[in-house]
Order: sequence, then C-alpha cells, then structure tokens
Amino acid sequence: MPTGTEDIMVILGVVLLIVGFLTGISVLWTIGIILLVIGAVLWLFGAVGHAVGGRRHYW
Repeated sequence: MPTGTEDIMVILGVVLLIVGFLTGISVLWTIGIILLVIGAVLWLFGAVGHAVGGRRHYW
C-alpha cells in the first residue's frame, strides 16, 4: 500500500509536535498541530471516498 499525502502529513505533524514539545519551540508545536489536523481531514475524506480539491484519491 503506497504512502499517501495524508500519511506523510500526519507523521510529519506528530514528529514536529514531539520536537516542539521537547525543545520548547512553540512554532514547531503549532505547525505540527496544523499538519496533523490537515492530514487527518484528508485521510478521513479519502477513506469515505469523498473527492477533495477535484481529486477522488490522494496518493
């Protein structure tokens, strides 16, 4: 199963959350939350088969 855009965004969001928490850099924390939310929304829409931005699938 190929890694989709939403998978990469969720993983990157979690990594940035952890790094931002450990280093105390609030910008990384904020960017991590944003990427995590966007990745989760894309994953959810892709899972139910809803077209987002003119595309039926994101991979």
